[in-house]
Amino acid sequence: MMRAYFQALAALLDQSLQGAEQYKCWFAAEATDFVRFNRSAIRQSGHVRQSILTLDLIDGRRHAASVVTLAGDLEQDWALVAATISALRVQLPDLPDDPYLRLPSAVTSSEHAMAGTLPPTGEMVDQILVAAVGLDLVGILAAGPIYRGFADAAGQRNWHESATFNLDWSLYLSGTESRDKAVKSSYAGADWDGAEFRRRIDAAQANLALLARPPVNIAPGAYRAYLTPTAVNEIVGMFNWNGLSEKALRTRQSGLRRMRDEGMCLHPSITLRELTADGIAPDFQAEGFTKPDSVTLIEGGRLVGSMIAPRTATEYGLLTNGADADESMKSLDLAAGDLAMADALRQLGTGIYVSNLWYLNFSDRANCRITGMTRFATFWVENGEIVAPLNVMRFDESVYRLLGDNLLALTREREFIIANDTYLERSTASARMPGALVKDFSFVL
Repeated sequence: MMRAYFQALAALLDQSLQGAEQYKCWFAAEATDFVRFNRSAIRQSGHVRQSILTLDLIDGRRHAASVVTLAGDLEQDWALVAATISALRVQLPDLPDDPYLRLPSAVTSSEHAMAGTLPPTGEMVDQILVAAVGLDLVGILAAGPIYRGFADAAGQRNWHESATFNLDWSLYLSGTESRDKAVKSSYAGADWDGAEFRRRIDAAQANLALLARPPVNIAPGAYRAYLTPTAVNEIVGMFNWNGLSEKALRTRQSGLRRMRDEGMCLHPSITLRELTADGIAPDFQAEGFTKPDSVTLIEGGRLVGSMIAPRTATEYGLLTNGADADESMKSLDLAAGDLAMADALRQLGTGIYVSNLWYLNFSDRANCRITGMTRFATFWVENGEIVAPLNVMRFDESVYRLLGDNLLALTREREFIIANDTYLERSTASARMPGALVKDFSFVL
């Protein structure tokens, strides 16, 4: 139904053009159930249904864009869109030519509907409430279909839809003095599995029991550490802060610029791809350029590629690889290693088990140095056994060390992580990440 609505809207856009005008448009919609939990009870529930059209009217190299919120009723919406076209048409004569405007050179239409097995949201909620009996669970569930579409005056039509869920929750220790102590977990995907969710609840509850032990403090310094896939994702996700953007690399704004300018390398086991074929994001972007199944960015520790948006490609005479305008990755894939996750603590020996990292930022962008905090379930480990929880600490570490000479191993098993961002709309970004065993991880506070 949503696809038919979008196709009908695009047909009306085709008929509205005058003279040599062209258009391109980006359609983003969702029908999301949101359920908030606190103290293992439903505190808020609701449903968000929204459709947003970004319309760009083009005449020669002049163009003007506007964003329209749609109601889902074609007759009502077309009146608003038609008025928007008229307003854009008035603006065009006063605008300068855009030297970096780039349109697809060929019509490449596509249609993709991701298969999934989402039960009704009520069934998922019932399972969550049953599993949380006797626990203090705080979190939010977002579930439902997401739609993305592109259309232009040349007749190109691209459509993508997926139905996913994302449950982001924490288990808190009971008692007034323990309210700041929690184990954070998540479960997301396109196929809800009650048994898998129960396994994750049980694992979080086991860590919660460990968190009840008296916490310890350790002196600032360099420690052997194991970072879970969630923690690794926080670090690698920083590469999306212009790290692998072709524009940022050329203007030396990238935190990874020394990999290109000076040939610096990461550990040979680091191979990072934008693997659209394995993610939940569409295989096309807002300007109508399609994305290859895979773009290798770092291979064997060496920088071999970048994210190249159409405007950057035009500016520097390159071929675009379908990157979005911000040249960030939407479907990160960090290759697995050889360490069995079940052996991670034993291989760690004595050191720090890091479940989550928070408040990350660059402390020295030019040298790709990152700072951040541990949070939630971070433990001190001795002889492969968790001894006690650690109080919150701050780290400050160069990625060239952390994922370079100091990287000891990556896990064989990886986790599929869906971004839980819901600002303006639900995110379609995802990552497949292994855990990492490192040495001399620098904690400064």
